[in-house]
Amino acid sequence: MPLLPKVARADLHFWEEPCISGEKGSGTVFFSGCALACVFCQNFDVSHNAYGKTVTYKRLAEIFYELELKGAHNINLVSPSHYAHAVKAALDIYKPKIPIVYNSGGYDRVETLRMLEGYIDIFLLDLKYLSGDRAKLYSKAEDYALYAVNAVKEAVRQQRECIIENGIMQKGVIIRHLLMPQGTREAMAVFDFVRENAPSAYFSIMSQYIPFGKALDMPIINRKVTDREYKKVLDYISSFDFPNVFIQEKNSADKKYIPDFGLQGI
Repeated sequence: MPLLPKVARADLHFWEEPCISGEKGSGTVFFSGCALACVFCQNFDVSHNAYGKTVTYKRLAEIFYELELKGAHNINLVSPSHYAHAVKAALDIYKPKIPIVYNSGGYDRVETLRMLEGYIDIFLLDLKYLSGDRAKLYSKAEDYALYAVNAVKEAVRQQRECIIENGIMQKGVIIRHLLMPQGTREAMAVFDFVRENAPSAYFSIMSQYIPFGKALDMPIINRKVTDREYKKVLDYISSFDFPNVFIQEKNSADKKYIPDFGLQGI
């Protein structure tokens, strides 16, 4: 990726967690490229093929301002890890009066997150795997858990308390996990980790998995999650007294919820 940030879309987004999207939408900036190489990625052209447009730090700051003017509840930075320096530079030019969301796949260095301390209000982090084998097979990152676990702990250190006003998160941490085929044990293990190590955070179990790209040729994950798998994980989560949980409805596994990347707002 180039030194200057490359962006594929900047627009209001309505399909995040309710406390992020609200009624007015989340001001989402989709960065091109990704630190991971997930075989099932829904945004393959953006993440793998780096589709997008290069912008200056000043233009990125202007995009933040324009999304704020549209009424966005927050500025939502999607896949920002490799452009953390650009995010910081843009926020030094203009810091919106609405929360800044760091929306990452979780494969982040602690040093990166500490560099952004004071800039980020909400950490929206994936915790995709605790299994090195699955991380290697599906995302080409055998050491994923090592970095993601420490990233979660650092996020909680920076934002120890979740603050929600009028249904919209102002500060805090949300840990996401995408339930995958034959991934019930992984999902339950991730939930246990969050429950034990980040009790102040929200846990979001996602059921939107659809096989894309190389996943279509991989027998284990070339299908959607079954009702039985979905129910098993939900029953496990509900068996604990952990109140801060978002549960994505199973009908969200639909291509219609994938944003159109046509360089909007750039």
